[in-house]
Order: sequence, then structure tokens, then C-alpha cells
Amino acid sequence: MHLLTVTQYNGWVESNHSKQRITPTMSRFSYQDADYAIREDIKQAHRDYWQKLATPGNWWTGAERVAIAAETRNALSCSFCGIRKAALSPNSVSGTHDSNSNLPTAAIDAVHRIITDQGRITQVLVDQLAANGISNEAYVELAGVVVNTFSVDEFSRALGLALEPLPEPETGAASGYRPAQAESGTGFVPMLPREGLTGPEENLWPNGRSANVLRALSLVPDALKDWLALSSAQYLSVPGMANLVGQVDRSINRMQMELVAGRVSSVNECFY
Repeated sequence: MHLLTVTQYNGWVESNHSKQRITPTMSRFSYQDADYAIREDIKQAHRDYWQKLATPGNWWTGAERVAIAAETRNALSCSFCGIRKAALSPNSVSGTHDSNSNLPTAAIDAVHRIITDQGRITQVLVDQLAANGISNEAYVELAGVVVNTFSVDEFSRALGLALEPLPEPETGAASGYRPAQAESGTGFVPMLPREGLTGPEENLWPNGRSANVLRALSLVPDALKDWLALSSAQYLSVPGMANLVGQVDRSINRMQMELVAGRVSSVNECFY
């Protein structure tokens, strides 16, 4: 048996096997105050997404992506969102969102709607966003940032922990990449087809399997990849959904998972 010795000093961690510098990324999402043991793959998935969140995307800069994440948090306590949610129609009331962001007004509204009133998002709304400068591509990336950030935040809220501070954005321009095979006809925005993907998207679908809930983000493939990486750790992976028996890395069995998922979906008014 070989004993592993570890020494920490001056920002470095050194063992008898290796030496590496401690980075701010490594200190994120330690979950040391949690009442439960948190799997390492979940911690790493959260760290990885936070690092990705800060970088320029396809349609938003790093600073804009972090601002979108901040609006995801603001939306939960937005007084105007509460008034609009209670209204018979979201279009029957007017007002201003609680926000200190420099994002375009249309983008702020889109974030708040996704968080507080997603059941009443329509094709008309998506078209209005495009008319107001938020293209379908920009909207899909925005939605990806919102759902990923909210998912990570809800994990902390469920544990009764303070939210992780948002990362410092990195500089650089958005790439403007749009997959050539995107097509309209199924949802509110263009999506990639279920079959016949080529080029950079050839292996986009996990194990070759797709579904509309995945295709919804496929106009911005990086947004889908971010969600797949995070959800595979925090939830069941797409291949794992086909496994109807127990998994050694899960504390509850599949029937219990489905019961919890069904209840959460009902509370959240999830379409699926």
C-alpha cells in the first residue's frame, strides 16, 4: 500500500504524486456546509458550467451571459413578474422588471418570462423578440443560460445553502455560429433534424437518440452541449433514462425518481 501525502502552501497543493496550483475554479461549489455528501461529479459539473458561463458564447458575450444569469436570480423576486403571473393575460398588464442590468429590455423580459411564466410563452412572443433585436439564435442561447443557471441555483436552494457567486466574465466576442442544418417547422424556433446530422453536429445526439426537449436548444449546439453535460451529472443522463432498474450511484430507485419527477413537473407546470 502506498500512502498519499498532501501538503498545501502558498496557493499550491503538493502530494508525493503531483503538484498543482489551487485556482478559484477549484474552490467553487465545495458544498462543505451541506448536510449531505455531494458526489464529486456534481461538484465538477457545476464548476465546469460556471467556467463556461463566463466565456463568450455564440450570440452573447461573456459579460452578457453572466448578466443573463444574474437576471435569472432577479426574476424570482421581481414584483412586476408577480403581478403579470396573476393576470389573466400577461399582455393585460404593463410595468418594469426589477433589474439593474444593462441587457436589452427585451432580453430582460425574456429571462423573467422563462423563470416566472414559461407556460404562456408563445410563437407570437418569440417573433416579437426577433423584431426587437433578440434573434431566434440569441433567444435559444439565452434560454440555455437561464435553465442551466437556475438548475445549479436550485440545487443549492434545495440544500439550504447560499448561492454560488457568479463568475467574472471573460472578454471576447460572440462567435455568431449557426448550424447549417437548422430547420423550421416543429417548435417556436428552428431546430436540428433528428437524423442525418453532419459536420460539427454529427455526434450531437447522445447515443444517436434525440427528442424534442433536446432539439429545442439545438439551434445553438453549445447550449445543448452545456445542458447535456450538466444534466448528465445532476439528473439522469439520456442513456440512463432507458435504465429502469437501480443504479449504484443513486440513493433512490427508479420508481422513486419517477414519483419525485412527476411531482416536481406538476408543481412547475412542465409541459412534459
